[in-house]
Amino acid sequence: MKNAVITGATQGIGKAIAEKLLSEGLNLAFCARNEGDVKKCMQQWQAQFPHQIITGFIVDLSKKEAVIQFAKDALHALGKIEILINNAGIYLPGSIATEEEGNLEQLLQVNLLSAYHLTRSLLPHLHTHAKAHIFNMCSVASLKAYPHGGSYSISKYALLGFSDNLREELKESTIRVTAIEPGATYSRSWEGADIAASRIMEANDIAIMLWAALQVSHQANVEHIVLRPLKGDL
Repeated sequence: MKNAVITGATQGIGKAIAEKLLSEGLNLAFCARNEGDVKKCMQQWQAQFPHQIITGFIVDLSKKEAVIQFAKDALHALGKIEILINNAGIYLPGSIATEEEGNLEQLLQVNLLSAYHLTRSLLPHLHTHAKAHIFNMCSVASLKAYPHGGSYSISKYALLGFSDNLREELKESTIRVTAIEPGATYSRSWEGADIAASRIMEANDIAIMLWAALQVSHQANVEHIVLRPLKGDL
């Protein structure tokens, strides 16, 4: 039975991915910032998947020390890790010239540096496992500048650069690296928005594609997964 680690797993895309992995029989260590969300998911998943190891941690991923401790806790809970999914992220709209002071630093801490530090902490433990795989949750904002993207888009461009560089470094190992770049996908942040549901992707769409990337042969690596709503970006 394989073991996976995922950040930001209690809502939206992260929750859909976590539930897909659990439904396929994997053990899971996950984290989120909200204590209530972590406890709720733990109770739900442990009842639904009683024969798997499922451990949740409350982690503020903006803090380097907390990220490194989560890596240690996940390793202790699972023993070994084959799959790492750097999913956690925050969104703050704005324009570079007028956005609030500190936006860039906050977004880089969560959207980029949490993935950087968690990957560095767990990478030595992935080298010995066949078909180990790292996923980085980027965005279509990693690919193209857009109005009011500001520091959010900068942080997602940076995460894509991290992912591409990591893949290049690991080409001679058995570790695969995939960047996922979704467009508008339903989560809590869309609640109350005056947008038809048909214009936004389902979180499970991303989970399905991540699972598909895990199924390719040892000789193959899905480098990028780009998904957009059928009618295009909003």
